[in-house]
Amino acid sequence: MSDPSWRVLYTSRARRDLRRLDRQVARRVILALDGLAANDPRSDLRKLSGTDEYRLRVGEWRVRLDRDPSSHQITVLRVLPRGRAYDR
Repeated sequence: MSDPSWRVLYTSRARRDLRRLDRQVARRVILALDGLAANDPRSDLRKLSGTDEYRLRVGEWRVRLDRDPSSHQITVLRVLPRGRAYDR
């Protein structure tokens, strides 16, 4: 039996980020998150160094998220362009 799917939740900031995106880009981001939730091995997910957060790459966009393996829950924190996605 395979791992159960993950549940995806969005913070209010992440929802606002998605609403501001072009409709096609927002659709690609949501599809990438759906793939991640379904354990798609093609997802470009990396743990950010020095933090408990992860980033999902979707073209020029970065989705910052938290993963809770015990509850199989993904919390989307932000959806930002590559240049603004990381603290400097």
